[in-house]
Amino acid sequence: MGSEKNASIKRIQATGQMKKIMADYFYQLDEAARSGSSKIAWCTSVGPAELLLSLGFQVYYPENHGAMLGATRQANDYIPVANAIGYSPDICSYLTSDIGAYIKQETPLTRAYPGIEGLPRPDVLVFNTNQCRDVQDWLGWYARELQVPIMGVSTFRNIGDVTDLAVTNIAGQIRELIPELEQISGNRFDLDRFREVMALSGRCTELWKQVLETNLAKPAPMSFFDATIQMGPAVVLRGSETAIAYYETLLAELKTRVSEGIGAVDNERFRLYWEGMPVWGKLRDLSELFIGLDTAVIASTYCNSWIFDAFDPEDPFNSMARAYTEIFIVRDEAFKQRYIEDIVSRFGLHGLIFHDSKTCPNNSNNRYCLPERLEESLQIPTLTINGDLNDMRCYSDEQAKTNIEAFIEQLESR
Repeated sequence: MGSEKNASIKRIQATGQMKKIMADYFYQLDEAARSGSSKIAWCTSVGPAELLLSLGFQVYYPENHGAMLGATRQANDYIPVANAIGYSPDICSYLTSDIGAYIKQETPLTRAYPGIEGLPRPDVLVFNTNQCRDVQDWLGWYARELQVPIMGVSTFRNIGDVTDLAVTNIAGQIRELIPELEQISGNRFDLDRFREVMALSGRCTELWKQVLETNLAKPAPMSFFDATIQMGPAVVLRGSETAIAYYETLLAELKTRVSEGIGAVDNERFRLYWEGMPVWGKLRDLSELFIGLDTAVIASTYCNSWIFDAFDPEDPFNSMARAYTEIFIVRDEAFKQRYIEDIVSRFGLHGLIFHDSKTCPNNSNNRYCLPERLEESLQIPTLTINGDLNDMRCYSDEQAKTNIEAFIEQLESR
């Protein structure tokens, strides 16, 4: 089929700048940990990072490290190590690969950034269960292993409308973190500083949303696989001028692509949605496969996870609580269906691909008939790919390739 065509990935020029700022971020963390110049907080990726930053913490995100282990295809070296101490192979492979790597005292950071010898030791561990319960258990292991305090926020699940009652509850939990965080950081909470950080995060998320929405254009200038890399600053550098400057640069480049009619996929014939986690160890392979099939995967729920429209510096606690409770993963099935229907309509999509990630049930939305309901409401086909975010034993190259090619043939026949 078309997969035999030239399938070269078009490089986004801004990526060189992104690699530098990500390197600077990790070196600054390493320096702070070595010198003690700043306290280090480990935080889940959709946790109260803005509060931590306002208190002077340097913030490290274990999920980002988990994704690095997957993308570098090292995860399977470490998952069995965590399994051996009692963690099930069926739970989050971010968790098992990260803990396994720590037990072996290995990290891809040491290869990517010469001079860094390991992870920055935390002074506090902070979670938000809006993603799943695994993040609490994940940081809980480090709390026991390193004898470090742990605290966090417990978010509601299966939410339809985000009510004022829910927002008030979550905002209260965030406020309750402050006294102990002040003691650990050695800094007093400053509401004005908190508002400044919220404003920076708000601007970052606005720009990231604009970046993703350049794919409304036909042809789309960026693929989902590009976006999983480009979202790095939105994850680990939100709340900083650095992230804002980067997304202004990236947005300008993508707008130029749009104006010149340059697509991520030449001869773009089909436009698809990716639902669920990336298959981190297969980003390039899948990207090249779809390019060879003249098919652009251009929208996703995953990359939208760092769009926080509710952020409001004038009401920082309630707006943070609302933003971190509005994310897709905690919403009910009716909301998820409406959300995807809207994106399909706005982006002019021809089909939906669901990734059933073996160890990530919270981000695998194919298991309760959502694909079937969407096929009926949208009158477009869906495909489910079996795999995992990190554990490549759950993924078959040949099966995925065969199923994807058959799916594109189905679109052609329509």
